[in-house]
Amino acid sequence: MAGSSVSAKSVIFQEHTSLAIPAAEGYLLVDPKKCQGCLSCMMACSLVHHGSVNLSLARIQVTHDHLADFPDDAVIAMCRQCVEPLCMRACPEGALHVDPAHGNVRTVDAESCIGCGECIRACPYPIARSVWNHESGLAEKCDLCANAPFWKETGGPAGKKACIEICPLHAIAFTAKIPIQEGDSGYLVNLRGKAWEQFGLTTD
Repeated sequence: MAGSSVSAKSVIFQEHTSLAIPAAEGYLLVDPKKCQGCLSCMMACSLVHHGSVNLSLARIQVTHDHLADFPDDAVIAMCRQCVEPLCMRACPEGALHVDPAHGNVRTVDAESCIGCGECIRACPYPIARSVWNHESGLAEKCDLCANAPFWKETGGPAGKKACIEICPLHAIAFTAKIPIQEGDSGYLVNLRGKAWEQFGLTTD
């Protein structure tokens, strides 16, 4: 329709969002009590996706509150690959979509994204799991390294993830099982073993 602000692609997408979409075949889990806030995951993420070490371009986010006590002094947030992603439903152009070639990972099509930020505002989990690329003016989100052009490894649910590979304390893990979707318990997990007691830190 001439003059319409909603594209035909958007209409088709919105019709289909009322239907069940296939679940992603992989999810990142993190242990906030194991994370030491070193930011290695953020540096690796920006490097494999953009070819530069730039924390502002990382799709996994670690924030610090220097006035808070452990373990609330460092918060690590990653895209949940939600079973019912509100970011996808909010996108007016259908730029956020399921990628069947890479295990149904939820991803962003840069050619379709118009930079409206609706996906970021729609995410119910602060820090927003869709992030803003200040260089391109477009939204991005974790794709489990399915499209990491500056990395020689194969990513995606069945491949390697840069954040997991680089984390020195193994505070990030991968699972193919759908985590509990309500609240945080499905994604914020205990990855500490008995050896962790040697550091004088809690294992519960």
